[in-house]
Amino acid sequence: MTTTTLPPGERTEPKSAPPQEFTDRARSERRLGWLLAGPAFVVMLLVTAYPIAQATYESLFDFRLTDPANRSFVGLGNYGVILTDPLWWQSIWVTVFITVVTVAVELVLGFALALVMAKALSAIRPVVRAAILIPYAVITVVSAFAWQFAFDINSGFVNSWFAWLPGVSENTDWFGDRWTALFVICIAEIWKTTPFISLLLLAGLAQVPEVLQEAAKVDGASWWQRMRKVTIPNMKAAIMVALLFRTLDAFRVFDSIFVMTGGANGTESVSFLAYRQTIARLEIGLGSAVSVLLFLVVVFIAFMFIKVFKVDLSQQRGDQ
Repeated sequence: MTTTTLPPGERTEPKSAPPQEFTDRARSERRLGWLLAGPAFVVMLLVTAYPIAQATYESLFDFRLTDPANRSFVGLGNYGVILTDPLWWQSIWVTVFITVVTVAVELVLGFALALVMAKALSAIRPVVRAAILIPYAVITVVSAFAWQFAFDINSGFVNSWFAWLPGVSENTDWFGDRWTALFVICIAEIWKTTPFISLLLLAGLAQVPEVLQEAAKVDGASWWQRMRKVTIPNMKAAIMVALLFRTLDAFRVFDSIFVMTGGANGTESVSFLAYRQTIARLEIGLGSAVSVLLFLVVVFIAFMFIKVFKVDLSQQRGDQ
């Protein structure tokens, strides 16, 4: 048997084939997804694009609805007025506070509820899921009125039931102080939207391979170690989606504040500030500027979530 040796100048290193960006299955699913979601996406784009463009246009004018004849172009002047007003930064602080507190608590409680739903017996699993999701089915305004009634100093029952707690008495006015009012608002938001988080996390739990859990058990990993090393890393995409959706929703909080406090005692959010400028005071230019700034903040939050988590949903699904 003879062997052929290439001269040094003609030797070549083995080359690996370039990785295929998408499999045929991934291309087919992507094409089908666009065909199914395309019409709805176009309609939603048209419905949302016009209000955004209209608000951006109106924000460039000094325009009061009660005096339409004195409409004047001010450029970015409305944005300067808003950004230099302490009321704007106070509303930003209130909105960020409500968002951080509610989303953090909802993530913990939602994960616990997702574990309960995942481990529940198959016979009672539908009942458990339906019971957990009941608060999310309640209209936000109705929920806010219910919580306002519960904490009201005259008609509420919270003061009489929890008078044994430090700081709580029959005469505690929950909506008369900024911090207690924010506490009630956060409680109402957490009760209402925790089921939404748990539903998304339950879908993420279903994607964790059971073989990894069994392998970790064989290796002697404790429950907490399996949770930290196996479950949570494989739920990264679901956690990102849950946090992103809920954060964007919480940052636009309006209903609970409108019903419970009306923005009094320093509980005004950015959405409520936009409402007060546009509807209550009829300052269309300033209200539109607040709305545009809120939109930009929401877009920035979504961008930062995607950058921080760096989740490739196609890889999470198993496509290449």
